[in-house]
Amino acid sequence: MGDKKIRNMEEFAAVSGLSRPTLSKYFNDPSSVRASTRKRIEDVLDHYDYRPNLYAINQNRRLTKNIGIVVPYLADPFFAEIARNIEEHILRTGYRPVLLGSHGNPDQEIENLENLRLLKPAGVLLAPLGRASHQARIAAFCDEVPTVMFDASIGAAGQAFIGSNNYQSIGLIADYLCRTGEPPAFFEMKNPANPNAHKRRNAYLAAMERLGHNPHLIQAEGEGWEFEEIGFREGTRVVRDRNLPTNTILCSNDRLAIGLMSAAYEAGIRIGLGADCGMRVAGHDDHPFSRYTCPTLTTVSQDYEAIARQSAASLMDLIEAENPPDSRQEILFDGRLVMRGSA
Repeated sequence: MGDKKIRNMEEFAAVSGLSRPTLSKYFNDPSSVRASTRKRIEDVLDHYDYRPNLYAINQNRRLTKNIGIVVPYLADPFFAEIARNIEEHILRTGYRPVLLGSHGNPDQEIENLENLRLLKPAGVLLAPLGRASHQARIAAFCDEVPTVMFDASIGAAGQAFIGSNNYQSIGLIADYLCRTGEPPAFFEMKNPANPNAHKRRNAYLAAMERLGHNPHLIQAEGEGWEFEEIGFREGTRVVRDRNLPTNTILCSNDRLAIGLMSAAYEAGIRIGLGADCGMRVAGHDDHPFSRYTCPTLTTVSQDYEAIARQSAASLMDLIEAENPPDSRQEILFDGRLVMRGSA
């Protein structure tokens, strides 16, 4: 063995040019990697002084290669798309994704986590319901199983949170709408379950103050995840009363916007920028259906690929870490304005 000291797996990966999951596989079971890879690792071991953390390796031996992925509602194409991206990244690491949906039900969310616990997962990627979640039980799970939150977070639960910068994205589209027409009112659910909705409301209020305009909140009654239905029902009430403070409506998410646009159509209101249009509508998320509405929906695109890639990478770092992280990691990605026919 050489005299040069390597302190941890990260340094060993840099010297060998191999990924940490590959190195972990070797130290768990040398026969699990190709002979050429094994020789490459052993050549490095001959030249450097490195002793892997045997306690961490023994812990890993008691784990499966399963990675749990839990989302609030698999029927929502937004979560289906981001889960698909995460699955692809997990598969590339040699782990097995186990995808579960919570159906918007906090009890089902806990049952999903308990079922994963029985599988002894190497780690879990969790997009929580949010306000409706059994927060103490989720926090206790995160203390026992390496967990990365994505899309939404619950307090300080989990070792990392990967999501979108709602303040940047709402500020971006509010600025665009104010520059191109009347300042927008904000259409949202009165008691939203998802924490992102609260962040977007606060971001809208901050943007209106920054831009020198009076904010107007339009709050829809309703519970659960049937956002299109709520947007249509409450949108029907809003357009029927014909007392909107502005002809521009920024919706908290694209699914509410889709319901609102349907309500406007039934009321005979044309949406868009033309002289014969009575309303502009914009959303947030770039939901897969938003490019096929009529008119197509102006929105802010979340970076699905970046969130998926970083969520998987952060969880792999946790799994391979020889020591637990000193602080909770938080990474937010900026949104991108998508200008379409509705605004």
